[in-house]
Amino acid sequence: MDVTTDNTVPVATIDGISQYEGKRVCIKGWLYNIRIGGSILFLQVRDGSGIIQAVLVKKEIGEEVFQMAKKLTQESSIIVTGSVRADSRAPGGFELTIDGLELVGESPDYPITPKEHGIDFLMENRHLWLRSSRQHAILRIRAEIIKACRDYFNDRGYILIDSPILTPSACEGTTTLFATDYFGQKAYLTQSGQLYVEAAAMAFGKVYCFGPTFRAEKSRTRRHLMEFWMIEPEVAYCDWKTNMEIQEDFLEYVVGTVLKNRWKEIEQLERNTKYLENVKKPFPRLHYDDAVKILQSKGQKIEWGDDFGAEHETMLTEEFDKPFFVHHFPHVSKAFYMKRDPDRPECALCSDLLAPEGYGEIIGGGQREDNYDKLLEGVKKHNLDEEAYKWYLDLRKYGSVPHAGFGLGIERTVSWICGLHHVREAIPFPRTLNRMYP
Repeated sequence: MDVTTDNTVPVATIDGISQYEGKRVCIKGWLYNIRIGGSILFLQVRDGSGIIQAVLVKKEIGEEVFQMAKKLTQESSIIVTGSVRADSRAPGGFELTIDGLELVGESPDYPITPKEHGIDFLMENRHLWLRSSRQHAILRIRAEIIKACRDYFNDRGYILIDSPILTPSACEGTTTLFATDYFGQKAYLTQSGQLYVEAAAMAFGKVYCFGPTFRAEKSRTRRHLMEFWMIEPEVAYCDWKTNMEIQEDFLEYVVGTVLKNRWKEIEQLERNTKYLENVKKPFPRLHYDDAVKILQSKGQKIEWGDDFGAEHETMLTEEFDKPFFVHHFPHVSKAFYMKRDPDRPECALCSDLLAPEGYGEIIGGGQREDNYDKLLEGVKKHNLDEEAYKWYLDLRKYGSVPHAGFGLGIERTVSWICGLHHVREAIPFPRTLNRMYP
């Protein structure tokens, strides 16, 4: 039934409904919920930008349309026309009085109802779960984080470099690679764009890449995905200390932008913003030596030289009310390209940035080895194919300079800012150890 054929009625979006107060508009969307009050129907209509309450009165709309509206089911696609009026009691402060309704598409037996559902069921129906208000809030915050990341680097003279997804070699170790055939050659899904942005940094000075990365880690923790997104800047003539200063300035900007622009979504998630409001530079710096001592004092069986697991990171975050750096990890626990501390060669000039509240590492970075012979030594020590890294070694032959960079994991950052229990909600379609559907 089409009763919205008046082409003079403007099509409005719910997030911009305030500019139409007292006017007649058309909203194209879906039925989020319906409540029947005798001869009055209260429809919650969503259009992707928000939700508005639309009131349909039987005596004003007519028996036929009223009966059709009563039979509408959750997520039916509809077009409603009516007058906008301010109402402080309504969600969003405005309400729509309907004088026209069109059913575009039916939605029988919609599986995700307003009751509790198990996580496996929700993940199986992720394509529909995205329509819920909670997922809207999370993914809007994700989009804001990504925009803030890009704006930060674009506004500061960094050049975006699109690194390849198919690569001939490893960046973060050979045990977590997804392999595929590349016309008879073995290729891998990228673990990181870092090696390629190092090459670009030698051309442009300040660069970054942003895209999906892949790790075949058989991990079931709440912090791991098989496919996740990273933003990775790299800067020529930069050392490990300056690298940390860039990170804290960057993260302060990103968190501040989200708190400013997405406060409604933060409130909707009932996120306690105490720790987010503490994201002000400078951040504390904790030497690996001292971090080990803290963990040992908490009863952890850890020795100097061990890498940190999720439990270790969680314990360390209990010591701080804002993000903090752990630096100078043992060189043996880090990638082959990390530069050694000349004063303590057993340590790498690297750092991890950990978020408070138990969220752990969200950024990893450091200074890269800029000496050809030492980098070649690292390639051989890690039993890597020297021929596959010839181009990377070339960067140390032709005008090598000190340089550093880092990678921020988008999903872990989204999880922390939103206060999520698991990163699977921080990405539209997560790829976990046993799930690749939908």
